[in-house]
Amino acid sequence: MLGGRVDILVNNAGIYPPNTTETVDEETFDRVYAVNVKAPYFLTAALAPAMAAAGGGAIVNLGSWIARLGVGVSSLYSSTKGAVETLTRAWSAEYGPRGVRVNAVSPGVVHEPLPEGVASPGDVMMEGTPAGRHGLPEDIAAAVVYLASDEAGFVHGTVLDVDGGRVAAAVVRN
Repeated sequence: MLGGRVDILVNNAGIYPPNTTETVDEETFDRVYAVNVKAPYFLTAALAPAMAAAGGGAIVNLGSWIARLGVGVSSLYSSTKGAVETLTRAWSAEYGPRGVRVNAVSPGVVHEPLPEGVASPGDVMMEGTPAGRHGLPEDIAAAVVYLASDEAGFVHGTVLDVDGGRVAAAVVRN
């Protein structure tokens, strides 16, 4: 470690190359798994034992709604976020008894600044959802802060959907 106590770890790195299964080459596969799964795995392995030894802490992983709903151009990405959500539950069982809470936030489509006149590809994905809008970075940050806080002291192994209802409601077009 860098010298000092770590109370909160947020595993937030992730890359999303929109590909189909047959267009992903091995280099891309390895790069996406290295950033989205391997990095949080080994960062958690390096820090969680020290957090436990220091009396506890909180780990918040970033998953994605796309881990639970099939989208035709994201099999690689969604598989990595599915792995992160599974690791969240496994680490909760492993480190929870030692005082380290592990949870995840599963964001929906988050607004990204685009040039004027350019439609967001996320517009179609959020159409018909209860919130009817994209998420904002502040929406995701608030959920992370909550899960890292003492107010979430009894929350263990949970994946908190912050997606405007995207995974909760079927999108039906009339």
